[in-house]
Amino acid sequence: MMRKAGLFGLFAAAVLAAAPAVFAQENTGKALVVYFSATGTTERAAERIAELTGADVYEIVPAQPYTSADLSYRNDGCRANAEQQDPSARPAVAGSGIADIDAYDTVYVGFPVWWGRMPKIMFTFFEAYDFSGKTIRPFCTSGGSGIAASVNEIRGLEPQADVQNGLRVRSLDDLDGWL
Repeated sequence: MMRKAGLFGLFAAAVLAAAPAVFAQENTGKALVVYFSATGTTERAAERIAELTGADVYEIVPAQPYTSADLSYRNDGCRANAEQQDPSARPAVAGSGIADIDAYDTVYVGFPVWWGRMPKIMFTFFEAYDFSGKTIRPFCTSGGSGIAASVNEIRGLEPQADVQNGLRVRSLDDLDGWL
C-alpha cells in the first residue's frame, strides 16, 4: 500500500512539475497591434491596447498621406469617398511592412470606419499577409457605424484565421473590458 501511495505521489509531482511548462507553452504567443489612423483617434486606441497587452505595434502608413480635403466626406469627390466606392481600390502602404508576421499568434487590427466599412487601405494590408491559424481581433473607431460589416470583410479576406467579432471603441475605457 505504501508503495502505491509513493508511486502516486511521484506521478502527481511529475504532473504538477510539467504543468507550468505546458501552460507556458500555451501562453507564449506574441501579440501585435496593427492600426491605420487618418486622424489619430484609432492610434490612441491602438496604443492603449499595446499598453494593456504588452503587444508590439505596427502602424499602417499610406504611401500618399491623407489630407483634410481627402477626408472631407461631404464632398463626393474626396479621396476617401472615391476609394470606398471603388471595389478594386487598394491604396499603397509606405515602408517595408511587418518583418516577421509568423512571430505573432494574435493580431489586433484597428481602423476607422468609412461609410460603414473599413478603409480600402486595410484590404491592401490583409492581402499582403497570410493570417492562417492566427487570431485576429478587430477594433474600430467610428462616429456612428458599427464593426460587423468590416469583420465580415476580414473573414472573407482571411478565411483560415480565427477572426473574432471585434469592438467599436467609443472610449478608451471600452478596451479594459474587451481585453
